[in-house]
Amino acid sequence: MTTLANLCILVAAALPVACAALAKSRGFGKRRREGGYDNHDPRAWLARQSGWQARANAAQANGFEALPLFIAGVLVAQQSQAPQDRVDLLALGFIAVRLVYIGLYLADRPAARSLVWALGVGVSVALFFI
Repeated sequence: MTTLANLCILVAAALPVACAALAKSRGFGKRRREGGYDNHDPRAWLARQSGWQARANAAQANGFEALPLFIAGVLVAQQSQAPQDRVDLLALGFIAVRLVYIGLYLADRPAARSLVWALGVGVSVALFFI
């Protein structure tokens, strides 16, 4: 059965990919020898980035780190037969928090970003207990 929470899992999995695209965007359309994106050694290329592109890459990594707890929370809540409307609401809340988190990361707002990150972890943990 496809639920809103299950669709949120797909969205949560796509968010790090979107952050990766942002991180790489400055190098698109340029030749490698001119500093363009290097698909032969993408991790080294990304490691040389600075500013918001470097922060987008860090947001990508954090997105992948946050994903397992969120997925597990949704699945545990659904297997425990928690009210689906609550599961959906928390899953949507997680997506909203992650979008704010990415925005704060790109804007270089570390204190606010850390608070929002903690909120995202809290939402994921809450899924285990509803």
